[in-house]
Formats: sequence, C-alpha cells, structure tokens
Amino acid sequence: MHATYSYPTYPYTPSEEQRTGTVRRHPVVVIGAGPVGLTAALDLAQKGVPVVVIDAEDTVSVGSRAVCYAKRALEVWDRLGAGRRMIDKGVVWKIGKVFNGDGLVYQFDLLPEPDHKIPAFINLQQYYLEDYLVAEARKSDRIELRWRSRVVSLRQMDDHVVLQVETPDGIHAVEADWVIACDGAKSTIRKILGLEFQGEVFKDRFLIADVVMKADFPAERWFWFDPPFHRRQSALLHMQPDNVWRIDFQLGWDADPEEEKKPERVIPRLKAMLGEDTPFELEWVSVYTFQCRRLERFRHGRVFFAGDSAHQVSPFGARGANSGVPDADNLGWKLKLVIDGLAPDSLLDSYSDERVAAARENLLNSTRSTDFITPKSAMSRIFRDAVLELAADHPFARSLVNSGRLSTPTTYSDSPLNTPDSDAFAGRMVPGAPATDAPVERSDGQAGWLMDALDGRFVVLHAAGTDPVPAEVAEALDRLAAGPLPLVWHAVTDRRRGLANELVDCAGRVRERYDLSPGAVYLIRPDQHVAARWRRFDAAALIAALDRATGRHPTGHHPTGR
Repeated sequence: MHATYSYPTYPYTPSEEQRTGTVRRHPVVVIGAGPVGLTAALDLAQKGVPVVVIDAEDTVSVGSRAVCYAKRALEVWDRLGAGRRMIDKGVVWKIGKVFNGDGLVYQFDLLPEPDHKIPAFINLQQYYLEDYLVAEARKSDRIELRWRSRVVSLRQMDDHVVLQVETPDGIHAVEADWVIACDGAKSTIRKILGLEFQGEVFKDRFLIADVVMKADFPAERWFWFDPPFHRRQSALLHMQPDNVWRIDFQLGWDADPEEEKKPERVIPRLKAMLGEDTPFELEWVSVYTFQCRRLERFRHGRVFFAGDSAHQVSPFGARGANSGVPDADNLGWKLKLVIDGLAPDSLLDSYSDERVAAARENLLNSTRSTDFITPKSAMSRIFRDAVLELAADHPFARSLVNSGRLSTPTTYSDSPLNTPDSDAFAGRMVPGAPATDAPVERSDGQAGWLMDALDGRFVVLHAAGTDPVPAEVAEALDRLAAGPLPLVWHAVTDRRRGLANELVDCAGRVRERYDLSPGAVYLIRPDQHVAARWRRFDAAALIAALDRATGRHPTGHHPTGR
C-alpha cells in the first residue's frame, strides 16, 4: 500500500490525578478525539469551559474514512479556528453528476447562489481533518488531551460521573460534572450503559478504495448506476488532495469482506474502471455495510451521546461527520449556560429533542438513498431503472433519482425553543432554520461575512435600513447585551451610517435572504439557528424569546423530559 500521509504519534503523559494520587472533578470530559469529540472540546473551550478529552489511541484515524464535508460543518469549524486550513487543503466542489450505464443522466449544483464565504463541500481525508483539529486544541489552555487512555467503566452519581480510565500506568478514577460520548459506532460508553441502537442494517456490501493516481477527472461527485466497468451494480468517484481518489464499488450481500479487500480482487476492478494502462497505487481499502440506526435518546442523565455513538447512516449522502458536528454545536452552548447557572438543567433535554429529530431526518434520507441504490425486489429494480431512463430526457424524473441526497443542515421546525412567527416573512429563515451567509461591511470598514458576526453568542440583528436606530431601541439592546446572558447586537444598514456594531448589507444579500425590511429584528441562537423574528422591535417580545430559547419558560421547566 502506498502512503501519502505520515501519521503523527501523540505523547502519552500521566495526568495530574495519576501523578498525585488524587481525584479531580472536571466540568466536562469528552470521550473520543475524532472530528465530533474535538469539535465539542474546541467549542466549549472557546466558550470558557475547561475540557478533558480522553482517547484510547495516540494518533489520528487510520485510512481516509470520511471524505466529504459540507458547508454547515465547515462553518462551525471556521468559527472554531480550523475551517480555513481545511478548505485550503481540501478539494472544493459543488457539482455532482449521475450516470446510467455510460450515459450522463443529469448534473446538479449544490450551491448555485453567489456570495457565500464557505463552499458547498470539500473533500479531505479524515486524518488531515483530525490533525488540524488536534493542532487547534493544543493551542488552548482549556483543553487537556489524554492519549492512550481507555474508559473501562462509568458510574453516574446525583451530581457527577465517575470514570475508570485505563492507561499504560494502570487504572485511575476521573470525575466529571458532564460527559460527552463521542467514541464512535462501536461506543464503549453505549455498551457500558446497556443502550441499544434502533434501526436497520441493509444487506449489501460496498468496497472503498483510496487510489493514488494522476487523473484528469474534474473535482466533482460522479455516481454510476450499472456502469460498463461494473455491471448491475453502482460506483462512486471523488477527488481528494495529494492525487488520492476515493472509489466505491457496490459488491452485493454475498461478497466475502475479507476476500474483497485483497489486492488481487481490488486491482482488477480498478483496472476495469480506469483502464489497463492507467498507473495507480492503493492507499487504503475497506468493505462496509449500510447501517441506518440511532439511539432512542441522546441524553442519559449526565452523559450525552454525539456523532456515530448516537447515530449511524450510510456513507452515501455524506451524513456521518456532517450530522455529528451539529450535535456538538447544538450541545455546547446549552451546556455552557447550564454550567454558568443561566439556564435550567432541563434545557439540556432539548439537545436530545432537536438532534434526535435531525437524526430521524438523516436516517430517512439515508434509507431512501439505500433503497434506491440497492433495490430490495425485482419490481423495485424495474422502477429504479425506469426512473433512470426517464431522467435523461425528462426533468420531472430527476427528483426521483436518489444516488445519495447530500447533507443539508436540519431546520428545528418543532423545537420548543422557537418563538413562532407573529408577522409574515418570506423565504427560508423560519424559526428553527440554520442561518445563511451574506457579504457585509463591518463597522471598521473592512469586508466581512454575516456568519462571522454570528459568533457563538445570542445575536440580535436589527435592520436599521437608511434610518438611524431609534435611541430607545439602541438603549434596550445595549442593556440586554450588558446582561449576564451572552448576547451581542448588530445594526444591519443599507449604507454606512457610522453606527456601533454596524453591518452594511453591501450586496443586498442580507435583505434578500432574510426578507429584511427597515425595523425588522432577528434573534439568532449561539449555534446559528433562528430563534425568533419580528417586523418591529419589541423589548418584551425579545426578552420572552430569549427566555424561551434558554428553556426559562413561565412554567419554570422545559416542556420535555429526559
């Protein structure tokens, strides 16, 4: 196997507990230093919460594993300091093409509108991504990374959790107020707590081959149904950095996973696709099955599950890490408010409510993709093949073609944290929706982006338009921003007015994408989802919406239980 990446070895260092023989209570312990665990740690550290990250290994994940990272995950990583490095290294793309046999059925554009800071997707090997996140974590004095440390038991007490952690120096106890389990699909913590996944394992197998070669394929997602080089099955091609190409082959349920990973089985398949004379080398090979499963709930007392430890989906559609990162993003701000005493413990139940809803949506899309790619019956295959034939010439059929609906962020439509609209608005920025980006000019006169202004706190956007912000409105917003709840406000103007916290809508995209009219107000959550919006500023309504978004309801409790 050819290697394009040198794996780092992170040092094992005995913790203070081990050196002194004492037991320390940590605010948060994250288990698992993969993309989701590191995201959770960076987010909490950025918010001022000290975090211990425990991982059984001493390097990044072996093999490229996850490849496609969507705009929403990249926006989170950009806020946490690692996004630009990922984008600079990654292969940026937005065009996908679907083939039937050797003919193009249609192509799609995942970000057709202009003026976004972050691209629709990048392709990047997971080892690079984890490497960059570890580097960012090592800069923080609030994050302690503990390598070669394996959790072997967990006990929940009334006000904390006790972990037993095995290291090269033996087993020792670690206490935490809260635990976030990001330890993957084979989660040890899930097993310790006796929790079972619900869902389906699909009877099909797929071969992943990461191939090193120089090729002139474009930076696009290419998916084939029944290609001439792999009849009656499917195949997928993605470009990665370092001349590495991800190629997936559908194998069928009867394929022997161990046999199919052998070079003498893999190389002929690749030559049939690439041509006998195309030089290439194998970097990594694996065989996987589709699984669409999840936990019933993602909160269990003082333990939260995020990423693959909470839910698993098929790889087609890039919904693994791209759904795990929003888990961490959703949980971090809620945990911070509860730790600081600014929200009730019951706010944390909304993490499970909202992210279970997102997981249901992802599993539904993933299951539909799997059913289309792998028909369960002869009749299903006849239907699938007829749709593909029609789609080449008839646009109406293209919406029925499902080669993996690619990851999009979830709108928490039914979240009890939303304040329902009382005014009419057009567009997609409904309460619960993820905020969208737009170019702006900052108060210092520099070009910027709206998403950068939505910086991990509650943000109020007040559309000042061409008029100054009324003094009573500015005073009320300043009082709110000076309160204990982390909140900032920005005046959105059409041209420079010399206002504090001013964002000039220099291309008109904020007005267009948020249906802003002068006087309108948006309340955006720390995870950059819309909490509420009004056509006119009303201090009482804004305070009530903040209370609702932080779980401080008039009844004194969140309407859902654990």
